[in-house]
Amino acid sequence: MEKRMVVTQRDVTARLVPVGTPVTIPKDSFVTLTQSLGGNYTVVHHGNMARVDGTDADALGMKPLVLNFEPSPDGKPQEAQVWEALKTVFDPEIPVNLVDLGLIYQVELNNQIVDIKMTLTAPGCGMGPVLVDDVKYRVGMVPGVETVNVDLVFDPPWSRDKMSEEAQLETGLFF
Repeated sequence: MEKRMVVTQRDVTARLVPVGTPVTIPKDSFVTLTQSLGGNYTVVHHGNMARVDGTDADALGMKPLVLNFEPSPDGKPQEAQVWEALKTVFDPEIPVNLVDLGLIYQVELNNQIVDIKMTLTAPGCGMGPVLVDDVKYRVGMVPGVETVNVDLVFDPPWSRDKMSEEAQLETGLFF
């Protein structure tokens, strides 16, 4: 993607890269769009790099990512929908979703609470807090979900063999 200047169409919440601190970019602000991966957008605003969620893409004049889930008859979250939401979260540097990267180790549902164990490609990844926030935000869109707990674990450590074959092909790591 070629860098380009855009003007925000409305106030939009973004997260500073790599720390994940929420910031609001006001309407009518000039931002430099530097990257679009997995439905998220990286922009530079006042010298700070920030990430705008794909569900807020309309604020950048783009088509927003829409997550539509049918509520279940009993009002409880459905595990398949949780996994579907997780597949919309992409690593900020690799154009592959967290599920296919093998970063999601476990999903447990207990009524309206979803507990997720996940890891990162490297323990020192500065985008860890942003990815955790992405997971909480997207899974929180599933009908019936009231709380999303994410436990960031590093045992077992991540390795490329945890990736799906499709992800390995996409990244050139299939041997």
